[in-house]
Formats: sequence, C-alpha cells, structure tokens
Amino acid sequence: MVAKKEDDKKPGFALGRENYKLMAIGFGVIILGFILMAGGRSDDPKVFSEDIFSFRRITLAPLIVLAGFIFEIYAIMKRPRE
Repeated sequence: MVAKKEDDKKPGFALGRENYKLMAIGFGVIILGFILMAGGRSDDPKVFSEDIFSFRRITLAPLIVLAGFIFEIYAIMKRPRE
C-alpha cells in the first residue's frame, strides 16, 4: 500500500511564520497611530484647548492607523512560502 502525498502533510497553522511577523509589524503601526491620537486635553476642564485639532491628531494619526490596517490585510493575504 502506497501512502498518498496528501496523507503525508501534517496539519499546522493556517499562516506561515512570515505572515505572523508581518501581522505583528502591522499591529505595532496601528498602536503607534493610536498613541499619536492621544493627548490634547486641557489642564483645566473649564478651559477649551485647541490642541485637539492639531495636524498630528486629525490627519496624520488616522492615516497611520489606516495604513496599519491595510498592512494587516496584506499580511493575512500573503501566500506563505512552502
């Protein structure tokens, strides 16, 4: 009796090691974007602070988060090497 090639394959992870590394990088980029969004509060709650409308919080940080999510999609969809 000859074993089939399909029987020789062992079940493993759905993604390869490289995919998980890329996903970790993407996760780090997303966290960086959320860190850049933080802050901008006033020391006195009765005083309005214009710092919440800075370029970093309104434009740059959301673009970095979006780039991180797009990179995550790439990391998941990348075909693992055999």
